Amino acid sequence: MKVLFAAAECAPLAKVGGMADVVGSLPLALAEMGLDVRIILPYYGFLGELPKSEQPVWTGGAMFQQVEIYEARLPGSDIPLYLVGHPAFANERIYGFEDEAWRFTLFSRTVAEFLWRGGWDPQVLHCHDWHTGLLPLWMRSMPVMTVFTIHNLAYQGPPLPYFRAFVDVPYDTGAWNPMVAGIIHSDAITAVSPTYAREICTPEYGERLDGLLRGQGNRLTGILNGINTKALDPATDKHLTVNYDTTSLDRRVENKLALQREFGFEVSADRLLVGIVSRLVDQKGFDLLAPLWDNWMHTSGAQLVVLGSGDPFYEFLFRSAAERYPDRIKAVLSYNVPIAQRIYGGADLFLMPSRFEPCGIGQMIALRYGAVPLVRKTGGLADTVFFHNPLDEKGNGFLFDRYDPANLLAMLYRAEEAFRYKDYWRRLQLRGMEADLSWRASAHQYADLYKSLIARLG
Repeated sequence: MKVLFAAAECAPLAKVGGMADVVGSLPLALAEMGLDVRIILPYYGFLGELPKSEQPVWTGGAMFQQVEIYEARLPGSDIPLYLVGHPAFANERIYGFEDEAWRFTLFSRTVAEFLWRGGWDPQVLHCHDWHTGLLPLWMRSMPVMTVFTIHNLAYQGPPLPYFRAFVDVPYDTGAWNPMVAGIIHSDAITAVSPTYAREICTPEYGERLDGLLRGQGNRLTGILNGINTKALDPATDKHLTVNYDTTSLDRRVENKLALQREFGFEVSADRLLVGIVSRLVDQKGFDLLAPLWDNWMHTSGAQLVVLGSGDPFYEFLFRSAAERYPDRIKAVLSYNVPIAQRIYGGADLFLMPSRFEPCGIGQMIALRYGAVPLVRKTGGLADTVFFHNPLDEKGNGFLFDRYDPANLLAMLYRAEEAFRYKDYWRRLQLRGMEADLSWRASAHQYADLYKSLIARLG
């Protein structure tokens, strides 16, 4: 099977959100199964040092612009990576420009021209989020089956009021909203977790597209993301003070003590250390913490370390809490990979109280590293974290359902109480670390989907 991934992001080259992790990891798992998988990505300015072909492998026109496509390799693999070159992509960041509608329409149109004119002949074109939502529409006349993956329905792209001025597509095709176009015209739609696939068919999570999505029936399925367990391995992670695995979990406490020293906390194995690694945006549910600081800090011995950046309101929320409780709360308001890995490898509890979460990667990394997750029961969090049951030794974390500060606080207390029972907590950690969080199962589901679509080509 020949599959082309088209996306705006791809880890480790160009990453803002979880889509990059999918596009950078799922092809690796599919390639191990024998599929011919390739990726096409805008040639961003910050990719200038990436080794690539000296000359473009394809040159053509799209939207009255001359574009070039170079060939490289996904780092650490033999997977071909096509880079769409044009001055519109020569910026040092991916998003945040007024011409995003035009830029990503140009990218999608270039991919379409590349396929129309024989640049490559995939059997399946796998499109990701609104940036490539127009491709399924443009592929209707091609012997190519299209899959459209919704990573986050809340991001549907900028409005396109002048869309017809630069693309020859009738207005009634849904092209006024590229997310809608992808949903309507793709041969199959996937969401990044089974629970999220169900949630987006409801008014609460459907972002005004729930009616459209309910009408898709079996065309919409949820396939749970995985993580790259080779790259994310506490036994080899160079950022940790001490490496460990399930057979040497006792060594993990050294990472906790080192993290406490790094942030100026009381150094004690008996203090519950809570970690947060996240974008600080409304979706992540951190507004639930605002009314809890005094109550939680005065009635608990927990320590909290936060790593992330985003909305100024949430940065202020954590900065002010850290100033109020300097011995108990620390906030690093940026993103730093070494610190993130040290939090995963040293925190006892990992907090994700999300308002909604299509899949989530933080809770899976936490499980992999032995940090017990405390999450809200939504989206992919509900598909990966299961409530601990001390009676039958099942479950791997803590969940609360109602989006309410009191529910979150009650679960924080419950987790701190469970932490006092060291043998039980260790078994909780081991259940998380022993789970198969790799892309293996997801890759098989996608391969089956591709196979069923190709069979329809005849």
